[in-house]
Amino acid sequence: MIVNNILAIIQKELQSYFDNSLAYILAGVFWFISGLFFIEILLGEQGIIQQIALSEKAGVNLTYVDAPTELLNSFLATLGTLSLLIIPILSMGLYAEERKRGTLELLATSPITNWVVALSKLIAVTMLFIFMLLPSFVYETIAFSAATPSVSLSVPLLANLGLILMSSALLSLGMFISSLTTSNILAAILTFGLILILWLLDLIINNISVLSANNLSHVSLLESYSNLIQGLVNISDLVLFCSYIFLGLFLTSQSVYLLRSNHQ
Repeated sequence: MIVNNILAIIQKELQSYFDNSLAYILAGVFWFISGLFFIEILLGEQGIIQQIALSEKAGVNLTYVDAPTELLNSFLATLGTLSLLIIPILSMGLYAEERKRGTLELLATSPITNWVVALSKLIAVTMLFIFMLLPSFVYETIAFSAATPSVSLSVPLLANLGLILMSSALLSLGMFISSLTTSNILAAILTFGLILILWLLDLIINNISVLSANNLSHVSLLESYSNLIQGLVNISDLVLFCSYIFLGLFLTSQSVYLLRSNHQ
C-alpha cells in the first residue's frame, strides 16, 4: 500500500512537471550553460587540451598530468555551482503551490502519512534533476571514452552520485521551506538564502583555524561534495548527505503535521 502511494504521488508530481513549460525552460537553460562550460573547460583557450598542448610545446614533462580527472573535477565543480542556483526554482513549488491552491489542506487530512508524501515529492523532484543531468552524462562519456589510458567508470559515477546526493539534500531543505509559505517566489528566495549560508560556511572553513575548520567541515555539504568528485569516499560524507535529506523530510512532515492538526 505504501509503495503504491509513493508511486502514485511520484507519477502525479512528474506529470505536473512535464505538463509545465517551466521544466523544459529550466532544463534547456541548464543544458545550454553546462554544455558551454564543458566545451570551455575542455577545448577553450584556457582549456585542458590547450594547456596540455602548450606545455608539450614548451617541453614540460606531462607524465603526471591526469587530464580526465582535471576535467571531471572542474566540470563537476561547475555543475555543482549551477545546481545551487537552480535548486531553489525546482523546490519552490513542492508545497507552496498546493498551499496556494488549497489542495495541501486536503492532502494534510488524507490517510496518507506526511512522511510518504514528503518522500514521494523529494524522489520526484530528484528524478527531474537527474533528467536535467542526462546530457552531462553524455558529455562525460564521450570525453572519457577517448581518454588514454581509459578511465574507470566508477570515477565519474561516484562524482555524479555526489552531485545528486548534494542536490537531493538541498532539495529536501527547500521542500521544507516551500511547506511554510504560499508564495513560490518567497520559497525560492528563502531557499537560495539558506544555500548561500551553507556556501558561506564552506568559505569560512577555508579561512579559519585548523581546529575550528575541522569541526565545521563535518556539516559542510560542499566539502563532502568536493571529496566525492575527487574520488575520496568517506562514510562520514555519505552519512552527512543522508542526514540533511532526513532533516528536510522530518521538518517537512512536521510542518504538514501542524497543518493537519489545525484542520482536525
